[in-house]
Amino acid sequence: MAQDGTRPGPGSTGGNDDAGPASGTVLPGPAHAGADDLVQLIDHHGVRHPHGHYDALVADVDGAALQRLYEDMVVVRRIDAEATALQRQGELALWPPLLGQEAAQIGSGRALRSDDFVFSSYRENAVAYCRGVDLADILRVWRGNASSGWDPYTINMATPQVIIGAQTLHATGYAMGIVNDGADSVAVAYFGDGATSQGDVNEAMVFAASYQAPVIFFCQNNHWAISEPVGLQAHVPIARRAPGFGIPSVRVDGNDVLACLAVTREALARARSGGGPTFIEAVTYRMGPHTTADDPTRYRDANELEDWAARDPLARLATLLDSLGLLDAGYTDSVKARADAVAAELREGCLSMPEPAPSDVFKHVYSTPNSWLDRQQDHYERYLASFAQAPQEGPR
Repeated sequence: MAQDGTRPGPGSTGGNDDAGPASGTVLPGPAHAGADDLVQLIDHHGVRHPHGHYDALVADVDGAALQRLYEDMVVVRRIDAEATALQRQGELALWPPLLGQEAAQIGSGRALRSDDFVFSSYRENAVAYCRGVDLADILRVWRGNASSGWDPYTINMATPQVIIGAQTLHATGYAMGIVNDGADSVAVAYFGDGATSQGDVNEAMVFAASYQAPVIFFCQNNHWAISEPVGLQAHVPIARRAPGFGIPSVRVDGNDVLACLAVTREALARARSGGGPTFIEAVTYRMGPHTTADDPTRYRDANELEDWAARDPLARLATLLDSLGLLDAGYTDSVKARADAVAAELREGCLSMPEPAPSDVFKHVYSTPNSWLDRQQDHYERYLASFAQAPQEGPR
């Protein structure tokens, strides 16, 4: 991690791409389920485990850097809680919670360079935070005030894709463009376990492998594709699918922020050096509903939720920091103050958001002037104006 706690520079990634599959710590219970080992550097008890391969990739992450990662996760969890509250209070139409997936998103998001380009689904709000998105822009779509939240080129992150898995094709196409431009940036596509059953994801991997495109497929296996468990569509670990396309893959404990940082750095180094795509399966868990319109108690066992709560990504890093003497009251108070300030800014940005004008629906439909659209807008504006010209009916 860079010394400022944000993104590492070009030289911060590394690793031996020729090394064989690294054996990680095996997690008991639902995180392992008899499948392949997961790369894990910090276990759910907050114990740091040495790793012969991945330690070198996070050798620069000292205590201060761990504190910054912890602050990131606390802040994005607070953002998530505040947005959920805003939806429950009628200020947002919908919200997709990321509770429980903070480590996967922060660990990978903080590995990226500013010139890398992110293509995400609708749940990667922690990645957007890492990219520096304006807080109000996170909520703009969910409040119904705009058809997209931000200008993708200001933060090098495309606006969230709601069509499941489509962003993998966008990322692969962008990565092929990177090669044509002779650059060493990387495209990263985020998606959930359910998206891997979509044709778009498989087609994207075919193209990425064929053209050795510098793209990372980052799958957050949160165990539930809306109301269907991952075991229904994946009878083997999802990461095993990628090698069939000729793409190296790795499974990582998605609740371990340090391990997620390490495997993402390795994938970035491979892509930048011409080694092509990588598939990362971050095994995590969606602690909340699919969206605020969902009721997970109708399909999910409370015992399963309890098991995963014991693997909470924030709690394990807090325990590690405490063991290092880095979780004193002064630090925790400053983290809480930062999270509260961000939440207040988020709420203020939501409530003060100006209502769009009716004709704003025609904005940003095309990147260049379009006479067909201009004609529609003219007709619509004349239709609206007709109400102002109509005689007002008197009292009865």
